Amino acid sequence: MNLSISRTPEEMGALAAEKVRELIDEAVSKRGEARMMVSTGQSQFEFFEALVKLDIPWDKVEIYHLDEYVGLPITHKASFRKYLRERFIDRVGSRRMHYISGEGDVEKTIAEISASIRERPIDIGVIGIGENGHIAFNDPPADFETTAAYHVVTLDPKCRAQQVGEGWFPSVEEVPKKAISATVHQLFSCHSVVSVVPHAVKAKAVRDTLEAPEVTNLVPATKLREHAAWFLYLDEESAALLKR
Repeated sequence: MNLSISRTPEEMGALAAEKVRELIDEAVSKRGEARMMVSTGQSQFEFFEALVKLDIPWDKVEIYHLDEYVGLPITHKASFRKYLRERFIDRVGSRRMHYISGEGDVEKTIAEISASIRERPIDIGVIGIGENGHIAFNDPPADFETTAAYHVVTLDPKCRAQQVGEGWFPSVEEVPKKAISATVHQLFSCHSVVSVVPHAVKAKAVRDTLEAPEVTNLVPATKLREHAAWFLYLDEESAALLKR
C-alpha cells in the first residue's frame, strides 16, 4: 500500500489525479491505450475537478462505470451516469465510456458490460471506500467468492443512509434497494488501484480498513490491503482515527 495524507480534500484530489495521469501515461506508452474504472459520489468531487484539468490523452483511454442503481433514470440527480457525464466525460470529451444503465433488461446489461470489460485487463481502478467499508456497492458482508465481473446487489441500510446524507435523496425510503455493481473480484483485478477517501464521515471506515485484524468481507475494503499496487489518498479528517 502507498498512503498519502493531505491537509485538505483539494490537495488530496490533486495528488490522486496526478497519480492517475501517471498511470494512464504509463499504460499508453506501453500499449497505446489505457483502460480504467471510475467511481462516483461526493467524495470524488475534488478528484474529478483536478483530473479534468490535466493533459491526458483521453482518446486513448477506455473507461468503465463501477455501479448504478437499478431502476433509476439518468435524469435523476443521484444517477451515476448523470454524475459521470456532467463532472467528467463531457468535460474531457471522451467517447470511450461504458455506462451502466439500471433501467430495462438488467441481466442483458450485466452480460454486455461484463463481456466488454473482460476483453483486456483493466489498468487503473479508481475505487472509493464507503462509510460502511464498501467498495463499489459491495456492502458487508460482501461476496469475496464470485468471479463474475458485475452483479446485482442489495444495498444495506447504512449505505442507503449515506446517499441521503450526501444529499442525493430526500429520505432513505426513496433510495433504491438494489444496484448493479462491479464485483470485488473485478475491482481487485485492476493492475493498480487508486482510492480517494476524504472527509470526517469516512474516518471510521478508513480506520477499519487499515487496522482490522484481518481481511474480512465485513469490511469489504480490507481486501485492498492484499493488492500489490494500492494507492490510498486521505485528508487529515479521514485519517484522524488512525493509530499510525
